Amino acid sequence: MQEFIIYKNSKIAYSDVGKGSAIVLLHGFLENSTMWNDIVEKLKKSNRIICIDLLGHGNSECIGYVHSMEDMADAVKAVLKELKIRRSIFIGHSMGGYVSLAFAEKYLECVKGLCLLNSTSQADSEERKELRLKACKLAQTNYINLVKMSIANLFVEETRKQFSLEIEQIKQEAIKTPVQGYIAATKGMCLRKNKENVLQQINKRLIINGKKDSVIDIKSITNEAENTNTPIEFLSNGHMSYIENREEVIKMLKIFVK
Repeated sequence: MQEFIIYKNSKIAYSDVGKGSAIVLLHGFLENSTMWNDIVEKLKKSNRIICIDLLGHGNSECIGYVHSMEDMADAVKAVLKELKIRRSIFIGHSMGGYVSLAFAEKYLECVKGLCLLNSTSQADSEERKELRLKACKLAQTNYINLVKMSIANLFVEETRKQFSLEIEQIKQEAIKTPVQGYIAATKGMCLRKNKENVLQQINKRLIINGKKDSVIDIKSITNEAENTNTPIEFLSNGHMSYIENREEVIKMLKIFVK
């Protein structure tokens, strides 16, 4: 059951279940808090789980035409302030990891730990920025096809048939994201700076990544783990590890949050 706060005259949606140490789950681009449903069921038995729809996603509204990761982090902080939660472990999938790092940079004292799930502390390459800006233009004319194609490409080819039902469900959730939310988040991701120094400052940290992740380059993320002295776990598939390697992810997260 979702609840809402009003932040900068816009609704921010969140859920709050379970008891124990607080864990904040932040979804990725074109996702929303429903992506965590299976993981919430496993973790809520011994933890308090807060899932937040990030700006312009799910049932959270937009606050502008560019949502920087810092903007999203401040909205997360507003929810946690409402819930009187001082310190939490953060688990962020893809863009949710970028937001978690922005949160840690601003509010390090509030972060007990961080797991980057198919995410990175590195900034976009110039090539990646260019692709994002091209996608913004395409979103204005051919949005639904753009979104559906983007989702399918996050899965490795070998798993697309196996997870065809899940892929279709993700597509249906993704196209609910308004065009403004798509563009605002995309431009916000382009603005990201390298945050390896932030990752290093978090005492409890972990990277989980797919060996065939189409978004996070395996050599790059391996170097990042070495540079920041962050433990890294590799899974066999792509960018959607929480679906493609569901049981392994749940097992890793259970160990991480203990």
